[in-house]
Amino acid sequence: MTLHVLPGDAQVQEFAESGIDGEMLVCRECLVEGDLSGADLHEFFKNRAAFINSGYHEARATYDSRVASQFKSLLHLAADTEVNLWFEYELFCSVNMWFCLDLLADTAADVYRVAPVHLNVEHRWDGFGGATGEILRRCFESRTRLTRDEIRLGADLWRAYKAGDRDALRRLSAASSPAFPYLKEVCQAAIDKNSRPAEVIRQIQAGGASNFAEIFREFRHRAGVYGFGDGQVKALMDAAPPASDDRERNG
Repeated sequence: MTLHVLPGDAQVQEFAESGIDGEMLVCRECLVEGDLSGADLHEFFKNRAAFINSGYHEARATYDSRVASQFKSLLHLAADTEVNLWFEYELFCSVNMWFCLDLLADTAADVYRVAPVHLNVEHRWDGFGGATGEILRRCFESRTRLTRDEIRLGADLWRAYKAGDRDALRRLSAASSPAFPYLKEVCQAAIDKNSRPAEVIRQIQAGGASNFAEIFREFRHRAGVYGFGDGQVKALMDAAPPASDDRERNG
């Protein structure tokens, strides 16, 4: 059996049209934000469902059927299974991939990372957005097979991120692996996640930007390493103090 774990629903149609064989699973999580607590997988998914319900108004039953079920499909795989993890380079996708690798830590299946290799360095955080079926086939043909050590690295990265262990993230970021390009940048973004995105929003607003589209576009330009979507940037804007407050503090 061949499995393809896609980074989101946005890639489903193009993947279906690509002609690549295999069964699709879709990662619909945003583990870059919210409650990551849980002593075991059951408790973890329960807490994630509560967070998604609170932040995005998705019913817990929907979370179980559309989100948790996809991850659970990675457990207890047969040895002749091939798993292809289609994840982008930025933190949003990296954290989701690290979680998948933690689930796959003891698997006997073959695990591959399929990355958006068609992007140049300048556009490395753009991901698979806009990729045609032909581009997806090219990315698939350039996939990287993960060694046992690389799978363990991914699992260790997830556990460090989940625990908020900055020292472990710094140490792990020094690893050199073709399966984890830009790892140092991504780990630094994780370390700075509780301060840098909010600071970037404040700087953009202080520069005069006020409407969401303008702020979102500029945030992506300055802090694309986070891979934040509309929901995350909107939450940062809602939490930011009014521009007048900043002027008063700096005056």
